[in-house]
Amino acid sequence: MKKRRIFVTGSAGFIGFHLSKLLLTEGHEVHGYDGMTDYYDVNLKQARHKLLENFSNFTNTVGMLEDHKLLYDDFKKFNPDVVIHLAAQAGVRYSLENPRAYIESNIVGTFNIMEVARKNNIKHLLMASTSSVYGANQNMPFDECDKADTQLTIYAATKKANENMAHSYAYLHKLPTTMFRFFTVYGPWGRPDMALFKFTKQILNNDEIDIYNNGEMYRDFTYVDDLVNGIRLLIDAIPETGKSLCKTDSISPVGPYRVVNIGNSKKIKLLDFIDAIELELDIKAKRNMMPMQIGDVTETWADVSLLKALTGFSPNTNIKQGIKNFIHWYKEYYGV
Repeated sequence: MKKRRIFVTGSAGFIGFHLSKLLLTEGHEVHGYDGMTDYYDVNLKQARHKLLENFSNFTNTVGMLEDHKLLYDDFKKFNPDVVIHLAAQAGVRYSLENPRAYIESNIVGTFNIMEVARKNNIKHLLMASTSSVYGANQNMPFDECDKADTQLTIYAATKKANENMAHSYAYLHKLPTTMFRFFTVYGPWGRPDMALFKFTKQILNNDEIDIYNNGEMYRDFTYVDDLVNGIRLLIDAIPETGKSLCKTDSISPVGPYRVVNIGNSKKIKLLDFIDAIELELDIKAKRNMMPMQIGDVTETWADVSLLKALTGFSPNTNIKQGIKNFIHWYKEYYGV
């Protein structure tokens, strides 16, 4: 396998950390770029980077995507052939409280990445989108050729804008670009604002857990190792204008651009997910049933036939094993 020089934004983040570790283990040169923002515990981000720094083929810069000069200089110095853009202001619920942060990071920051990629003749630009772009869509499972025009939050809207921006650059500048739509990712080193992390912490502390829509929620929970394996394999699946592989192929007819779902292709009821956490912890949760939150959707479910056609891979880790792995990490990391 050819060794590559890969520029990863968000390398101290949950997904960026796991992806960087996989790429480093395979022997690629990886340069991480992360703003180390305080959206959640910076110590957790620093601990992730510290583990990556054990690899001699890892370098990194702490900087904001909005700092175009720093980003450009860093890019020129490292001279990558592949860019994987994962850095973003994340969180559906937080976007209701602080929408401006999403414009600055997700729109301006992503534009800066596209600009430096264009100017440096990158062989493949891969960027994170989200299943949230499907918004109010009702047809399940979601496939990449479904219309996605009804986003429910500014977070989802900025991610859909990123997809449209990327398509224009693929067309205008012949910049090969793959967008991936993630479905509810979980696993060790996860974000503290995500359900599995919050529920585990609250159950261990004997605190109530908030369960929205009275538990009538379904999510396509996707284990982080499966997700980053999918991303890794997509590096080699460089889109070619108009060259379709299957009926759900989103390949553009006018530029080297494609959108790919990465999910477990199973919808799991939230209450079943909570049952699995209780079983692994051997503690019953105090359940606080709540109404549906604005901006949320009742279910997500990915069609991953395109991912499989492109890579031969589809995620397959079951929630029981994934939750077990997370709780083992959580107890070890926090000493509980």
